[in-house]
Amino acid sequence: MRRRTTLPTSCTALALAFGATACGGGEPVSAGGGDKALSGQTVTVAGVWSGTEQKNFQKVLDAFTEKTGAKTQFMATGDNVSTVVGSKIEGGNAPDVVMVPQVGVLQQFAKEGWLEPLSQTARQRIDTGFARVWRDYGSVDDTLYGLYFKAAHKSTVWYSPDALAQAGVEPPTTYDEMLKAGRTVSDSGLAAFAVAGQDGWTLTDWFENVYLSQAGPDKYDALAAHELKWTDPSVVEALTGLGKLFKDKQLIAGGQKEALNTDFPGSVEKVFGPEPEAGMVYEGDFVAGVAHDQFGRTVGKDANFFPFPAVDGGKAPVVSGGDAAVVLKDGKNAKAGMKLLEYLATPEAAAVWAGAGGFLSPNKKLDLAAYGDDVTRATAESLVGAGDSVRFDMSDQAPAAFGGTKGTGEWKLLQDFLRDPSDPKATAARLEAAAAKAYRG
Repeated sequence: MRRRTTLPTSCTALALAFGATACGGGEPVSAGGGDKALSGQTVTVAGVWSGTEQKNFQKVLDAFTEKTGAKTQFMATGDNVSTVVGSKIEGGNAPDVVMVPQVGVLQQFAKEGWLEPLSQTARQRIDTGFARVWRDYGSVDDTLYGLYFKAAHKSTVWYSPDALAQAGVEPPTTYDEMLKAGRTVSDSGLAAFAVAGQDGWTLTDWFENVYLSQAGPDKYDALAAHELKWTDPSVVEALTGLGKLFKDKQLIAGGQKEALNTDFPGSVEKVFGPEPEAGMVYEGDFVAGVAHDQFGRTVGKDANFFPFPAVDGGKAPVVSGGDAAVVLKDGKNAKAGMKLLEYLATPEAAAVWAGAGGFLSPNKKLDLAAYGDDVTRATAESLVGAGDSVRFDMSDQAPAAFGGTKGTGEWKLLQDFLRDPSDPKATAARLEAAAAKAYRG
């Protein structure tokens, strides 16, 4: 789904061609203990990616093949990663490596005893190349299992500069200003926002940004760990603020019913496609890849973003997400899988996808010149610069039954709230009931 431009630097091109030294790191990369050391072996990899995202990740896998001789096979899992991987393990057909999109799922896998602790080489590369927060999110009970290869900056609101210019509005700095600007955009002929309500995960991201800004980081951390109940007044307050947007048919393209039938790529199309229906779409940095790759938009010129604005006097939120590579014990080729993970921990591997677009790396050794446009470069710099202060996507920290499964838990309950946002207190109670059940399990 997320591609940008061609390889931007000769350094990146040389790294891909010769596999010698990463652009940003100065560290000789050895993924397999010698040239073509894994020839004849196959590494199976499972992940949520499809479309352009899968194609771009395949470029990374192909670079690994070129370096080590190992073949790779990628299996798309869809959103229900834990269910698919669990069934594969039970069936004796476990993949070697899984790209896990939720912290809660990584923790679940570790507690089930499915994961191999990372090798010394992988640990060293993470220690030297990543902020401590990424190691913490990849660890369970002080054992490091996951490498965060791909990150997301999920506090970005993307817009059509032409749409905002036509309406005579500037990018807002507060949530109320954003809603007011949205109504002005609507008066000019376009709906304000395209909302991807068919995908429950996008609605959790909306909530998390409002909550982090409004309630603050301490309550955010407590709610993420379920040390604070979802019936807390701070949750009701955040839902009330979010409901201001959800209940306003002037602000949402097609109203609530159409929003619930719009998936994430469709929401981007409503803003950046050939027949725009809205001026803005909230989601992470990866919106840029869809806008460019699917609809030919030039990022920074006719597709741009502003930071998710501050809510009710709070600070502007910085929410992140990410996909962690883990190695399964039951994989048929776990040793080669670990070599792939060691490779993914290098700036060289990150540079492959950074050049293709639709990608951010938390690896601080990756040269920012590897990114294909100034907007992505600035977003990546912001993410890496945030260091340990970044707050990870809350739903991704929850057990999968609550925060990471289609048709149930937080995803479904926020879809229900989008359909009828009239009673935030009742929604909070339903969220608490679902969270309590999932965390007990």
